[in-house]
Amino acid sequence: MKTPEATPGPSPDQTALTHSHRLTQAIDARFPPATQAIFFVSLGSLLLVVMAAAVKSLGDRLPSFELLFFRSAIGLLFVLPIFIHNPLEPLQTKRPLMHLTRGALGALGNACFFWTITHMLLADSMALQFSRPLFMIPLAIFFLGERVPLSRTLVSIVGFAGILLYARPFTSGFDANALVGALGAFGGALVVVSIKQLAKTEQTRVIMFYYAFWNAVFALIPSLFLWVWPVGQEWAILTLIGFLGISGQSLITTGLTKGDASALAPLDYSRIVYAAVLGFVLFGEIPGVWSFAGMAVIVAASIYLVMTEKKRAA
Repeated sequence: MKTPEATPGPSPDQTALTHSHRLTQAIDARFPPATQAIFFVSLGSLLLVVMAAAVKSLGDRLPSFELLFFRSAIGLLFVLPIFIHNPLEPLQTKRPLMHLTRGALGALGNACFFWTITHMLLADSMALQFSRPLFMIPLAIFFLGERVPLSRTLVSIVGFAGILLYARPFTSGFDANALVGALGAFGGALVVVSIKQLAKTEQTRVIMFYYAFWNAVFALIPSLFLWVWPVGQEWAILTLIGFLGISGQSLITTGLTKGDASALAPLDYSRIVYAAVLGFVLFGEIPGVWSFAGMAVIVAASIYLVMTEKKRAA
């Protein structure tokens, strides 16, 4: 008597993919893309602010470069499983030098951001990070050869005045940390330009891999000269920083793919509100008059530039 052959069932990987696909279909069926976009961007923004608060909590003892190293290295560990079916995919990139350049620029921007987190009010450091759109105007003019309308140029100049309100260079309260934040925003703007070029030939997951990899490498170099060994619960907080960083970025990216990036941009600025609340609750921070003035100018100018970019590009 012939024994019937057993029918092989799905592999664990196939089962996981099936469940993930069904979950995605259920979400898509229940909520419209616009609602999903708002949810993902809002949650991603909140996670990034919680990450920044965790960075600030360790900033008194651990150097900023070391914090950035752990944020990038641990974030890289969460990215690696994406390549479980093709581990060599990152090595097949067509733009290794562009990834290297973007990694260096990203490390510069993030190092400056982490520095301001640990040396300024949480809300102030977040507002300065959002001055990035202001730098896109001079970059578009000098590096991309674009003709920028006078109105956008003037708004950009007004936005830079907001940075000066933070720095207060002509008063006794001069704060050079604001200029560090501006340098970080400039580095972030250069990263945006690099991403636009990389996206023409590279997969998003490959861009994420090299972003985390090169950030970790460039942050490690100065960290070796400033190294302070984490102790106790600091290891758990560093792991949380890496997880929140990569999760927040992924959620915001997912949200932007499901909705209008220009319409969602003001929602992303909610990070400043979250930062102000967490800064007050966790660290007793209360922004002063100069902070509110600089924040208002930078946010208003940046949102205007982002909102009008769509009309200009249409």
